Amino acid sequence: MNYQWQVNNVLDGWTCPSEIGKVIQGNVFTLEQYLLVEDAYIDTIMAFLKEAGQQNLRVIQVLNRSISQEDQHSVLYEQEFSQIVIREDGVYNTDEIRTICKMILRNYADCQLYAKDHFFVHFGWDYYMFIGSYRDSYQAIEFARSKNLSVEKCTSPYYYEEKDVTRSIEWSEIDAEVEIVIGEEEIQDVTIQKYRDVFGLSEEHPVFGYFKITQAHQEFFQSKINHTLDFTKYRYGLRASC
Repeated sequence: MNYQWQVNNVLDGWTCPSEIGKVIQGNVFTLEQYLLVEDAYIDTIMAFLKEAGQQNLRVIQVLNRSISQEDQHSVLYEQEFSQIVIREDGVYNTDEIRTICKMILRNYADCQLYAKDHFFVHFGWDYYMFIGSYRDSYQAIEFARSKNLSVEKCTSPYYYEEKDVTRSIEWSEIDAEVEIVIGEEEIQDVTIQKYRDVFGLSEEHPVFGYFKITQAHQEFFQSKINHTLDFTKYRYGLRASC
């Protein structure tokens, strides 16, 4: 990606919405203060999208998070969160992106947003956000700074290129109380398009992250590794990482 930036809030000293109600730098951190910053983040994403001419984004690296009854009674929970299904490889418009970003920032969802070779939004720890675009975005940068956000050129720590990706099968015992990877085997000489075909992913999906391997995939993957697949004993997944 030609242009990448780090965006963060540098004024208030907090790093997570869970700190609402706590004393930060001598003052109580309020819900109203949090929402002002959250709005600035989401409006900044929209400004970068507009400058890039991007109308929608694909969701990748979705981690399933269960939302408890306690979560639903939080002041941070909104009814619209229950009305959107965040699915791997799904494509969402700008209104849906607003909701998804709000859920991520409030720790109700975990994923990255992506348009192949054009745009990405990565969310990191401590309320850091990373945006990448195929073009420079002067107006969006100025907008973010007008909202008291810091914007600096920075390669996202979550950015990768296909040439740097390693893909391995990993497995854990089905009966284990805690799921721990007990074995893995790297796969080589398989094209990214073949992985897309196997998992039913779109032409744009980067096949990065974790993908559950089921018995429907057994014939393909067994031909690529020495380990004998045994779905009565083990859970399997494809791990793509750098």
